[in-house]
Amino acid sequence: MTDKKFTGTSSYIATDDLMMAVNAAVTLERPILVKGEPGTGKTQLAIEVARSLGKPLYEWHIKSTTKAQQGLYEYDAVARLRDSQLGDDRVHDIANYIMRGKIWEAFESEEQPVLLIDEIDKADIEFPNDLLRELDRMEFYVYETKRLVEARHRPIIVITSNNEKELPDAFLRRCFFHYIKFPDPDTMAEIVDVHFPDLKRQLLAEALNAFYKVRDVRGLKKKPSTSELLDWIKLLLAEDIPPEALRGEGSRNAIPPLYGALLKNEQDVHLFEQLVFLDRRTNPQ
Repeated sequence: MTDKKFTGTSSYIATDDLMMAVNAAVTLERPILVKGEPGTGKTQLAIEVARSLGKPLYEWHIKSTTKAQQGLYEYDAVARLRDSQLGDDRVHDIANYIMRGKIWEAFESEEQPVLLIDEIDKADIEFPNDLLRELDRMEFYVYETKRLVEARHRPIIVITSNNEKELPDAFLRRCFFHYIKFPDPDTMAEIVDVHFPDLKRQLLAEALNAFYKVRDVRGLKKKPSTSELLDWIKLLLAEDIPPEALRGEGSRNAIPPLYGALLKNEQDVHLFEQLVFLDRRTNPQ
């Protein structure tokens, strides 16, 4: 267990409750399960924890077709059969056809690593349960080579979920849970400052004001995230858009310039345009 505490990094603004959650999970030697809407920095958290604590990072990005076994190892029987037909001497050692997964790599790390299991809810419902024993005992058995693989150091495990499906209770009991709330304007201003340290205060204020007004529109299919705000500000600077252009003619009766960086589907654009039209009729200037 590491004695050093996670306090964020120069490129990642971590709130007090997030830092407390990470350090609690490290102390308890349990995986930290991180949820939150897309764009709140869940995946980046593992990268920054590794950077902050000076530890190696192993990233396992889950897809809908990913099986738990792949995190441990895979046996390439097809390659072995092909080599046997070609008379390759490698076929006599089955270990040549065992491909190590990210959990195995993390277990064999020379120093305590950070292991990211990203978007665990993309896999089938049995996926988390299939990893319970290995993550509990920090070991697994390779049947083909009759070898027990034990973790040299218990990894700091960061598991992310977008809440696409419910995770099993048995799995949840073994995790320390934290929900990353969407940043409030003050925290978001700090995040923007990391990426655009020379941004003028007036433009920042108007951009944040317009951004949160878009997010507050009821019925949006996809609310703009932090990454989309950063893209939008980058465009505002590139096009030299003045702060007053973000203010519009009234409180809500103008579509922000370059809104395509914030709204990512036609339903949301249409909804926003309707609201602007209604607002103009209700509150003519």
